Amino acid sequence: MGHIKEPSGVDFFVDPTPLSKEDRQQISELIAYYKRTGKKMPTAKAASRKSVARKRKTSVV
Repeated sequence: MGHIKEPSGVDFFVDPTPLSKEDRQQISELIAYYKRTGKKMPTAKAASRKSVARKRKTSVV
């Protein structure tokens, strides 16, 4: 992968996204679990786009 040079006169800034207290707590729990066990914490998988589309089609009859 190569280096991308900023155009002259242009500055790129990436602002951090503010986290809610709930999000911070969940991230802290994930990190603590990983430090204790060395494994990723099992989490619920998000629904795929296809399954969400199918549910919408079937429920709008």
